[in-house]
Amino acid sequence: MDSFNNRIRMTLNKYISVSPIRMTEEAATAALFKVYEIVARGIDLKGNYKRLRQEAKKLKAIRDAIETEISKDRITPATREWIAKVKMIESEVKELKTKYKNEMGHPWRLVRIWAYARLSTDVAEKYNQVHSLWEEGNLKREELDAELPEPVRKRHAPRIEENSALHMAVQEILSFLEDEQIQRIGVWGTVGTGKTTIMQNLNNHEQIAKMFDIVIWVTVSKEWSIEKLQDAIMRQLKLDMERFADIEENARRISEELKEKKYLVLLDEVQENIDLNAVMGIPNNQDSKVVLASRNRCVCYEMEADELINVKRLSPADAWNMFQEKVGHPISSPLIKPIAEQVVKECDGLPLLIDRIGRTFRKKGKDVSLWRDGLNRLRRWESVKTEGMDEVLDFLKFCYEELDRNKKDCFLYGALYPEECEIYIDYLLECWNAEGLIHDADELVDNTNVFRDARDKGHAILDALIDVSLLERSDEKKCVKMNKVLRKMALKISSQSNGSKFLVKPCEGLQDFPDRKEWEDASRISLMGNQLCTLPEFLHCHNLSTLLLQMNNGLIAIPEFFFESMRSLRVLDLHGTGIESLPSSISYLICLRGLYLNSCPHLIQLPPNMRALEQLEVLDIRGTKLNLLQIGSLIWLKCLRISLSSFFRGIRTQRQLGSISAFVSLEEFCVDDDLSEQCWDEFLMIVMEEVVTLKKLTSLRFCFPTVDFLKLFVQRSPVWKKNSCFTFQFCVGYQGNTYSQILESSDYPSYNCLKLVNGEGMHPVIAEVLRMTHAFKLINHKGVSTLSDFGVNNMENMLVCSVEGCNEIRTIVCGDRMASSVLENLEVLNINSVLKLRSIWQGSIPNGSLAQLTTLTLTKCPELKKIFSNGMIQQLPELQHLRVEECNRIEEIIMESENLELEVNALPRLKTLVLIDLPRLRSIWIDDSLEWPSLQRIQIATCHMLKRLPFSNTNALKLRLIEGQQSWWEALVWEDDAFKQNLHSFCILS
Repeated sequence: MDSFNNRIRMTLNKYISVSPIRMTEEAATAALFKVYEIVARGIDLKGNYKRLRQEAKKLKAIRDAIETEISKDRITPATREWIAKVKMIESEVKELKTKYKNEMGHPWRLVRIWAYARLSTDVAEKYNQVHSLWEEGNLKREELDAELPEPVRKRHAPRIEENSALHMAVQEILSFLEDEQIQRIGVWGTVGTGKTTIMQNLNNHEQIAKMFDIVIWVTVSKEWSIEKLQDAIMRQLKLDMERFADIEENARRISEELKEKKYLVLLDEVQENIDLNAVMGIPNNQDSKVVLASRNRCVCYEMEADELINVKRLSPADAWNMFQEKVGHPISSPLIKPIAEQVVKECDGLPLLIDRIGRTFRKKGKDVSLWRDGLNRLRRWESVKTEGMDEVLDFLKFCYEELDRNKKDCFLYGALYPEECEIYIDYLLECWNAEGLIHDADELVDNTNVFRDARDKGHAILDALIDVSLLERSDEKKCVKMNKVLRKMALKISSQSNGSKFLVKPCEGLQDFPDRKEWEDASRISLMGNQLCTLPEFLHCHNLSTLLLQMNNGLIAIPEFFFESMRSLRVLDLHGTGIESLPSSISYLICLRGLYLNSCPHLIQLPPNMRALEQLEVLDIRGTKLNLLQIGSLIWLKCLRISLSSFFRGIRTQRQLGSISAFVSLEEFCVDDDLSEQCWDEFLMIVMEEVVTLKKLTSLRFCFPTVDFLKLFVQRSPVWKKNSCFTFQFCVGYQGNTYSQILESSDYPSYNCLKLVNGEGMHPVIAEVLRMTHAFKLINHKGVSTLSDFGVNNMENMLVCSVEGCNEIRTIVCGDRMASSVLENLEVLNINSVLKLRSIWQGSIPNGSLAQLTTLTLTKCPELKKIFSNGMIQQLPELQHLRVEECNRIEEIIMESENLELEVNALPRLKTLVLIDLPRLRSIWIDDSLEWPSLQRIQIATCHMLKRLPFSNTNALKLRLIEGQQSWWEALVWEDDAFKQNLHSFCILS
């Protein structure tokens, strides 16, 4: 190479020496070295071309990687411009490749050295350009990586206490998310109950990051649209928002982005049904889930939620803990604490309100005067502006404003009753209907049963109010209630409304009737539960439509002209008062539709002009001393509730009984049994012969002293055979004076109920009634050894079954010779004090039997040793709650000898297990081989021989609460102390 370079120098020197152009020595030297550099570079053409090809290959690789992102719609305009440059330079590299091949096709000749050198220079320069674009592409790639969506974007979330209701709700959602069968979960409850707090804590939970590749959070605004939701989702996915696309295209892009990912969508504040397929295409990914939070339960149903979680108000303990955390140190003062407790009570368990009020009271420090003033303002917030409360009121009022007119009126009516008061649903619907709040009730299609149809429509309104949490069901399903804050809001709304002024002072200890200025313009008055002994002589209330005076025990007389001006009155409730009679001015109540006189034990007389009440539909005289003859003129009644003694009080002959058959419009008839003697059978038969003539009956509640009376009704009543909507609550047999209490306390008011008391054997009419029965209760029955004696084929519609006493029963179901499923719709089975019960099921268990059973309760069965017979567990896929109490011979909950081939996922839905006072219990299951996939709570008390729990680090992963005794817990044997410590965090020990 050196000799070649020397020869080049010699040639150039020669060329310069003969040139006609005169040059300085410095210029000549510069030119010499410039030419030398060009030619020298030309000598390394192969090396330059090799480097260019390698760099171009690297550039193509990074361009391909970035273009992959283009298919995911994640690219900026600047990046697109870079890609265009890359594609242009790639074509230029291709041209250089062609030129290179042409040059290399010729042998080396000195005369071509200039072209050779120029090509080598072009290749070297192109290399620099390619390398520069590669470096720029590297930066672009890093930017794209940085623009990838965060798997979980942490959200600010209020801390929730361990074992609090909100914490338990999060844990329950987590358990649902782990269930492959559950795709969508609905979280619903009234404003301020903590739904958003639950969703935020769920989003931030460490398990969520492990379960899902990406979590998408969307808060749905009131003015939501598919475009807005797509925009929010695409921003979180960091998809390109600058390119125009329609709804379908955006859904495709979102779906394409998520199709390979396991994702969780969290939708907060959902107010109406959202078609998620239209929004995001919903890739067919079974591992991905949706959790939505809404004020409206119906929204959760409409969005096809597989499981619902109702977020209710906090318990007093949880509310206090939350308030303490918000207020901080001042609350520890012995002067402040009693006031703080009253403040928390006013917040009524609403986390949102506790949060806002807590912040307000935190500013008051330890100044007792400020705390007292704040409490007084809080109690009077409907008339005094209160910081914190007014903000929550705006949230709550939004729910109210979304209702239509008649639902608003029905909601406001609930404020007539005390806070947290349990209001009988049937009674409330009757008041709504009487007030005309169930619109179009008289214009329904079936004119035959207008009252029933109005009640059905009322149930729909009630359900709508429950759906948006403005009313809530009490623990007893037959009642609803309104919480304190919502009731105050309702009263404030009514006070601001023209034409619907309320005078509401229930249970306030009033001894005197309020002043005239308070009641003269009132449309509804509620003074129930006070200590009123007298009423005004004359109540001038032309606009009054409801008057509630019930449970004023000291009220023994109503002034003669008291009702004279109340011609618009529609509801009058006097039940539980001490009145002995009604004044003649009751005849002025020409619009009255509901009259409640029940539980007035001294009421013996009605005025003779009762016939003037031509609009009256509902009359309740249970627990009075009135007889049937005194109401005989009210033949247009649609609902009559009466005591059995009312038929017989004061009569000496059959003619004095009074005639039930005269009430030709009667749709609902309730006869409470307040007789314990069996001396009226002859008269009862006459009563029953009249009852069977009623052609419009849709509901009958009656106690039949013997099966023969029931047989008469079934054989002769036209409504039994023709009215498919006929409902009943029947009791056959005497049980002292407890019949009415049992019916009133039924948790299944809409079910057809049959109760057999102190009966014997089996009668064909029982089989016929059983076929239509939903809830069956058998008490102290003789002559049967198993429930199967009543004919399992007659129990296809049975949903609830209770067996009590019945000391000849040894097994509930005898499965011998059964080929088809049995009790396939039964949901609840309660067995209590069946002294000789040995087993629940005997013999083979056909597939499908007990397939819907969710609750099994066994109490005081001293001979019971075997709960789950061979093959029984496999038939219980829906069992959620198991309670075993005071069963002295139980040694194993799941007997090893009966379950030798038990599958590990047995009892897949069992959530709660309660074991109380089982002195011989040694084992729930022999080891930790079962998965317990849904078990969340166990309660164990007085089971001192139970030394091991069938749990380990790999099963019962959803267990969140263990209740028991400290001594029992400390005596348990553990193989893994670390696991014991883990479970101890779930314990509540006494």
